[in-house]
Amino acid sequence: MGIGDAQVSAADLETVAKQLGRTPRGTRAIASRCPSGHPNVVQTAPRLPDGTPFPTLYYLTCPKLNSLVSTLEGGGLMKEQQDRLAEDPELAAAYLRAHEAYLAERDAIESLGTQVTAGGMPSRVKCLHVHVAHALAKGPGVNPMGDEALALLTGQGLWPTGECSAS
Repeated sequence: MGIGDAQVSAADLETVAKQLGRTPRGTRAIASRCPSGHPNVVQTAPRLPDGTPFPTLYYLTCPKLNSLVSTLEGGGLMKEQQDRLAEDPELAAAYLRAHEAYLAERDAIESLGTQVTAGGMPSRVKCLHVHVAHALAKGPGVNPMGDEALALLTGQGLWPTGECSAS
């Protein structure tokens, strides 16, 4: 886990383009790979090549994982997490730390002059894909919402699953 690829190869960019169905923009690094070795999370520059601010530092690219996370979203996981966030001070504190770590890492690359990170942090849970991407990029214990989603997928035998994004 974590960013291990300082250089993004042409083959990685080609795989990510196939995964996304479009040319990737502002890719800085492959932040995580699936068990079959394909990129599943990219680190994106805080500004896209045309100068547009892009606060989402970690972007989930694997179509299979995107689908699985969408299923969790559709099943109400984000609402459950949001409800617990309001009731559990320890969870809220961990979520705030995830936001602060995300913001510090992005600002170290380039500050966008905003406290907005991604996925609703630190007060809402609005995009589970962002949280899963962050959890995969940084490893367990950094983003509690992403960790929880990955644990659910793993516990259900849905992730990791070997060959996932070759086509």
